[in-house]
Amino acid sequence: MQSTLTRIHGVRVGHAHDYDTLTGCTVVLFPEQTTASVDVRGGAPGTRETDLLAPECTVQHIHAICLSGGSAFGLAAADGVMRWLRERDIGFDAGVTRVPIVPAAVIFDLGCGSATAHASAEMGYSACNNATEQPVQQGCVGAGTGATVGKLFGAHGWMKSGIGSSAITLQDGTTIAALVVNNAFGDICRERTGDIIAGTRMPDGSFANMCNQLRGNIDIPSFAGGNTTLVVVVTDATLSKSECRKVAQMAQDGMARTIKPVHTPYDGDVIFVASTNQRATPPMLQIGSVAADVVAAAIERSVLNADSLAGIPSVSSLP
Repeated sequence: MQSTLTRIHGVRVGHAHDYDTLTGCTVVLFPEQTTASVDVRGGAPGTRETDLLAPECTVQHIHAICLSGGSAFGLAAADGVMRWLRERDIGFDAGVTRVPIVPAAVIFDLGCGSATAHASAEMGYSACNNATEQPVQQGCVGAGTGATVGKLFGAHGWMKSGIGSSAITLQDGTTIAALVVNNAFGDICRERTGDIIAGTRMPDGSFANMCNQLRGNIDIPSFAGGNTTLVVVVTDATLSKSECRKVAQMAQDGMARTIKPVHTPYDGDVIFVASTNQRATPPMLQIGSVAADVVAAAIERSVLNADSLAGIPSVSSLP
């Protein structure tokens, strides 16, 4: 059984990217009646349509989530996703027309490839065309094309990252899955051991161990804002918007277990949680706990599946 986000019935994931400029877009398309909410903890988020995911807001269902590179410029990719959905008459019934609900979030990848390139509306449209229920392609694809981690010394010490995905099915058949675009400021550690597997490198190639470095006197780059980890957690359990919000809060623990430090002033960390409402609801404690587990596993996979690009080393390139 495949262990990525598309294990959830009816969920499709598509990527579009440009390897010349090292940026891209990833779209998650949902079946009808999908409920969602969000939890934002990073100090530098770039988002669109996240306010309507608050439990008290009117709209109850979403149709897609768009994740992209290019900082705030990359939010334009959601326009292409909306156009693709509108052409298929998918959206919130506003009486005179249907309005697709597409929350979106971006990473800052302008320092990895081209500083003037970003995910566009055309890229968002292409990602929808590429969407499939096949296992999610991981690594340096889609919104993860220009993703990097370990930014304490700036570009001199960072490593390549990308997209990771993981899924777990409970004994009662309920599935919880996550997709991560990992562009963190911090180091990436194995959850079980705490060992660094990707992060800031010293000139001799060893890991600097950012948390230890931050206990001393150190000069942080004048602009360390090229970061952010974006997460989409999906379950087929039936959840309200407020329950989705609580799961998102619990799922943040998956970041804390594997990204050190996390939720910094330089990160825009965002976790979306969506429910396709296809099954009965197991205890919320189970869903939230397992959500943190799949987020942690997806973060690990985001660096383990990455390739070296533009001279930036990856885990697979280390001796």
